[in-house]
Amino acid sequence: GSSVVNALSTELDVEVARDGHVYRQSYTDGVPVAPVVEGEETDRTGTTITFWPNDQIFETVEFDYETLRTRFQQTAFLNKGLKIELRDERTPDEGEEARKDTFHYERGLIDYVEYLNAQKKADKVHEDVISIESEDKERQIALEIAMQWNTSYQESVHTFANTINTHEGGTHEEGFRAALTYLVNKYARDNKIIKEKDDNLTGDDIREGLTAVISIKLGEPQFEGQTKT
Repeated sequence: GSSVVNALSTELDVEVARDGHVYRQSYTDGVPVAPVVEGEETDRTGTTITFWPNDQIFETVEFDYETLRTRFQQTAFLNKGLKIELRDERTPDEGEEARKDTFHYERGLIDYVEYLNAQKKADKVHEDVISIESEDKERQIALEIAMQWNTSYQESVHTFANTINTHEGGTHEEGFRAALTYLVNKYARDNKIIKEKDDNLTGDDIREGLTAVISIKLGEPQFEGQTKT
């Protein structure tokens, strides 16, 4: 979070508008320059953070627009209704325009799955994206799943925990795979699609051509064996 950004920056300025005032504080090498200052009155709310990465820590302190664009678009998909504006205010190369993008997806993961499938050279097996949402407030867990099959042979399952891409998998992905295999086979058995003497469909068979996004939000996540991406 912001504490990590502060620790890795030579300078960081914070401006917070809340409770009728604007509050400001600056840091140098992670240390406050002065106490928080209460500034002018305002009726707006929001936070602005400006930071300068430490070139003694990073190999490069130049921001790559496409990396930021990909991450911000992904974040907008994972938080339906959230609007993110990205503007590159650096002087563009001669003959080029300053780059800017706006990301806003009212349907969240449904839009994400449609976006992913649009990149494939394959037809949709069914028109509507299957969408599932569930929340357990007592355990501080919220789950969203969106999925759609296409005519390709590739499985494309993307998992996230607290909007962090868990590309190495995790219990949320293992649970999804097991539940999907069980439910498809149960449906096939109940509706006589699979005969009594036949073997169950394998998980690999079921997930062929599947595009799915799984997003879980946890009050106390445990990340093991991977760096945040």
